[in-house]
Amino acid sequence: MKKEFVIGVTGASGACYARRLLEVLCREADVHLILSDVGTEIAAYEGVSLSGFDATYHTIDSIGAPIASGSHRFDGMVVVPCSAKTLAAIAHGYAENLITRTADVCLKEGRNCILVTREMPLSKIHLKNMLAAEDAGATIMPACPAFYHRPQTIDDLVDMVVARILDHLGVEHTLAKRWSGYDA
Repeated sequence: MKKEFVIGVTGASGACYARRLLEVLCREADVHLILSDVGTEIAAYEGVSLSGFDATYHTIDSIGAPIASGSHRFDGMVVVPCSAKTLAAIAHGYAENLITRTADVCLKEGRNCILVTREMPLSKIHLKNMLAAEDAGATIMPACPAFYHRPQTIDDLVDMVVARILDHLGVEHTLAKRWSGYDA
């Protein structure tokens, strides 16, 4: 049986991460995609298309979607990129739209909920919200690629972050070289 995942795209820079995650997950799983209005605008500004994938697309206001209920079983959710506003809403249970409601469902049902945050520098409020979301069961995964694999392109950096997301979702991949240590 195929796994089923939800991807939420919010109004932070970094739509390239969502696009790459969609490219991989749509080959392996059933995917629900929720685009916020600002997320859609920023993706377009960044020159990233999030259309044309074999996914079920939902609008941000589709609170009646099956994924908004705990009785609809799915394997996890990734909010990528996750804006500071969405982080705050998820951390404090403010489920005003389909992204925050679905994240709330993940947390209350004990499902995998990954928030790929994209702010820097971080204020004390951001840090407290990250801790509150983690305390509620979310995985906080700032989009911070490693460099031990000696990236040559931006795509290499994107793949490093997406590889870590896939690892936490339990999806096999070969996107990035794994750390194997070094000789001192």
